Amino acid sequence: MSSHAPSEPSKLAFSYLGFRFFWLTTLLVSFAVQIMSVSIAWQIYDVTGNAFLLGLVGLCLFLPALLLMLITGLTADRFNRRGIMAICLTVELGCAIAFLTLVNVEAHEVWPIFVVLVVLGTARAFWGPAAQSLAPNLVPAEALSNAITVNASAWQFASITGPAVGGLLYGVAPGFAFGTGAALLICAVVTVLLIPRPAQRQSHQATSLETIFGGFRYIFSNKVVLGAISLDMFAVLMGGAVALLPVYTKDILHAGPMELGLLRAAPGIGAILMALYLTRFPVRDHAGKILFIFVGLFGAFTVIFGLSTTVWLSIPALALVGASDMVSVTIRETIMQLWTPEEVRGRVNAVNSVFIGASNELGEFRAGTVAHFIGPVPAVVIGGFGAIAVAVIWSRLFPQLRQQRHIDKRMA
Repeated sequence: MSSHAPSEPSKLAFSYLGFRFFWLTTLLVSFAVQIMSVSIAWQIYDVTGNAFLLGLVGLCLFLPALLLMLITGLTADRFNRRGIMAICLTVELGCAIAFLTLVNVEAHEVWPIFVVLVVLGTARAFWGPAAQSLAPNLVPAEALSNAITVNASAWQFASITGPAVGGLLYGVAPGFAFGTGAALLICAVVTVLLIPRPAQRQSHQATSLETIFGGFRYIFSNKVVLGAISLDMFAVLMGGAVALLPVYTKDILHAGPMELGLLRAAPGIGAILMALYLTRFPVRDHAGKILFIFVGLFGAFTVIFGLSTTVWLSIPALALVGASDMVSVTIRETIMQLWTPEEVRGRVNAVNSVFIGASNELGEFRAGTVAHFIGPVPAVVIGGFGAIAVAVIWSRLFPQLRQQRHIDKRMA
């Protein structure tokens, strides 16, 4: 009889078949969304010449997540998450086909595009909590940090290359861009159905205000989770430097479109390189302290970018902004997933998704408003120092999070 002890679960997420299909789905969907987003924005502005309508695009995509936050999270806890993702992808595929039929609209006929955008935003609202809550069902706790890191790298890669690919495809023909998005979504439907049915402890509580608000109640009762979510929200709120890149490129750095492309890509490149590092050398100890240090570094590198007057300092500064953010995102998201009970994870993720989306929108609004009144450099520098201040203040407000040595609650 063998005396060997059973081997420990692998800490590499790609060791698990279900996660491999999940990651591929994330990559395909992210590419499709990026290609369609840049194509829709270009089409609307090209047809109408109205910049205000471009703002409505983001609003149509974000508002459903805000308005349906309580429903989308409860749905992810009540029903099979893989099935929800498959339904959402099918709806998104229908939206891509609808965009294909609207490529030749005139300026006074663009309103159906916004109707489709609302439907797309609704599908994305249900997709977010289900997808975020599914990862812990596909890998053991030991591999979750690695899973979050490599999954984030798929989104970052798509965010870097997707807009460029979308622009090129739209330049060939608008229908070609939306057709490519549809083809990617068809592939995503296949890959999500190939994910083995995961074990999921579904919530069977009767529907009531108590169950609907269960995500909020859990977040505010757990100081570690509350600290992680609110730290992310306020740190992102202090950001917004990327929104001012066109102004910086032209007026501060005196550069052109090529440099703007490099500046926009820099945070994503930094994030991907850091993700590769974290897959090899994950955070194993002093997770709370490392989290606050890198949120502070996020702010510090933002300040450096804000004060830079040369492209070749600005690009590395933005890359380090992205790298710092990747470390904090990995730690925060892993803590949130591992510390949240399975039966309320969908509702917690729905709240988290809306908070992040709102802070992104408000962060860009903050940067733009401050830049309008006092200039782009003070706007970015103030935001950077604001992020540093958030890291310091939150480390005092949430000592439980700061003192957390291990990401896994079982080792706390």
